[in-house]
Amino acid sequence: MKKISITKLSLACLFAAVVFIQSCKVGQKYSQPELNLPENYRGDTLAYFGDTTSISKTTWKQFFHDPTLKDLIDSALSNNFDMKTALLNIEIANKDLRRNKLDYLPQVDMTIASANKQWRSKEFGSGPSSKWYERHGTKASENMFTYLSQFGTEIGFNWEIDIWGKIANSKDQLLAQYLNTREAKNAIQTQIVSDVAKGYFNLLMLDAKIEVAKRNVQLNDSTLQMIKLQYEAGEITSLAIQQTESQRLIAASLVPELEREIILQENALRVLTGQMPDSIKRGTSFEHLFAENKDISLGSPLEIIRNRPDIRTAEYDLIAANAAANIQQAMRYPSLTLGGNLGVNAMLPKNWFSIPGALLGGITGELTAPIFKNKTLKTNWEVAKIEREKSELALQQTVVEAVSEVSGAVITVDKLREQLEFARLRVENSAKAVRNANLLFRSGYATYLEVITAQGNALNSDLALVELRQEHLESYVDLYRALGGGWR
Repeated sequence: MKKISITKLSLACLFAAVVFIQSCKVGQKYSQPELNLPENYRGDTLAYFGDTTSISKTTWKQFFHDPTLKDLIDSALSNNFDMKTALLNIEIANKDLRRNKLDYLPQVDMTIASANKQWRSKEFGSGPSSKWYERHGTKASENMFTYLSQFGTEIGFNWEIDIWGKIANSKDQLLAQYLNTREAKNAIQTQIVSDVAKGYFNLLMLDAKIEVAKRNVQLNDSTLQMIKLQYEAGEITSLAIQQTESQRLIAASLVPELEREIILQENALRVLTGQMPDSIKRGTSFEHLFAENKDISLGSPLEIIRNRPDIRTAEYDLIAANAAANIQQAMRYPSLTLGGNLGVNAMLPKNWFSIPGALLGGITGELTAPIFKNKTLKTNWEVAKIEREKSELALQQTVVEAVSEVSGAVITVDKLREQLEFARLRVENSAKAVRNANLLFRSGYATYLEVITAQGNALNSDLALVELRQEHLESYVDLYRALGGGWR
């Protein structure tokens, strides 16, 4: 009875010690650092950006209106190789996270069958095993006698108690890594949406440029015919024909160049959709790709913390670094390990599973602490704390760059809108100049050089308007992505 009481008391003391030690968690609990966000973005003017729903919360299917473009984006998100790789990375991280839950349980191993038979000779310094030869009814030899004979099967377990929260911090670290892979996927999606939209806009603008070039070629053909008639009448020299022909060739040479760019852009878009090179279908109009004239709201800078995948990724990196530092700190403290085994063991194979004669069992408990590790553990902890500080700086830098990117995108949208108004006026003025130059040339009040100059200006004005139109469309996409839109 006394032995039983002592055993119960020892177990009770051990249990109490485990509960007490587990309450002594070490490490620093994560808290988001101060990011010093401004109240508003520089360049955010309520007169232009109305107080409506923030575009960062708008899904890409709602942001874009062109059905052809939406089909193209949907195909890219389904078939893009980077997106497929990101989904596989999420699956890997999820499996690691789910496995971490089992770290709280003991590890169990089973030795299905083991055989250990050793021989020694007289110079070994020890006699043969007792009983083995007695059971065989023989006399042990002096050389190569059986020294050890064992046959066994057993199950063993090893269980490290999570005293200082190493497993809990590992869970935090793995969870941060898992969420990080999800944000990486979101970042890839926003980039794909942006790249596909810009590529599609570029195709539409290239088509528009070809129309401008072909229209200018026809205009130059008409002018050339008119100048040839005047040359035949002896009113002008052949130089006028040559210069007019040069102007026509400038416009004509743009067509094959633009056709080449169209094919290259189509191939690039097909790569984004994970498909072989081929033509890309276009919509019927590029005037209503999305509601660019609708009042939008940028929201507060605080919203991009929740919306932008790169900021969320940087914060998950900080969370993982904080957990890693806690783990390294816990490595410096004592660890409690419980172990045990249960099985059968016999000297002779025929007694292998003799119950209860061959039964064996044991239980162990170890409380170990590092004493001198050449300063390795302390250095690892200090390095982990420095890595945490680096991650915090990286988060703050990402936030500053994101706010600056939004501000730049807002100003770009606004100023390109102003430039477009001037570009449209320039096109209208150039078209009037061409008409007036032709009329004056037929009436003899203008030279062919004035006609050629007017047509060259008209060509450049039309091309500049198309390019500005493309830049304006792309600036909206850049603003949408800068605010964290596109992954919903």
